[in-house]
Amino acid sequence: MINKKIEQAFNKQINAETYSAYLYWSMSAALEKMNLSGFANWMRVQAQEEMVHASIFYKHIIERDGTVKLTAIDAPPVKWDSVKAVFEAALKHERLVTGLINDLVDLALQEKDHAANMLLQWFVNEQIEEEKNAADILGQLAIAGDTAGGLYLLDKEKATRVFTPPAAGQEA
Repeated sequence: MINKKIEQAFNKQINAETYSAYLYWSMSAALEKMNLSGFANWMRVQAQEEMVHASIFYKHIIERDGTVKLTAIDAPPVKWDSVKAVFEAALKHERLVTGLINDLVDLALQEKDHAANMLLQWFVNEQIEEEKNAADILGQLAIAGDTAGGLYLLDKEKATRVFTPPAAGQEA
């Protein structure tokens, strides 16, 4: 049976992960408006990943005989001034999520919930990757500068990203 404090915290994390998907869908739409369909694709894939993350927390609660309590999702922003501003916001958001995951790890350790801690270790590593991806794109945008050709090439590259769900059991 799931620890009640962990259950409550994981339900909050389902909401946070779903909000992340909303945010990335909103960023994708903003990038489409900027005629950057490759970057928009990258964000749509990111939104899919976030929904998988929410599903992992959902599944953990269910498997440990807990109760999933879905709550309203806040509306994300809808406008950014540039592709750089989008990825700055994405990096800032991923750093926020890293803090949320770290807080969950602290709670799992405090509550001696070893199953939750095991699950959360996958998320700790995932957040390293999430922050690095956003930071890498910001670095690429800095190299491209204000050149149309550089932005065009980056947009084409980001169009090639495809969603790959984690392998069964990989997330645990």
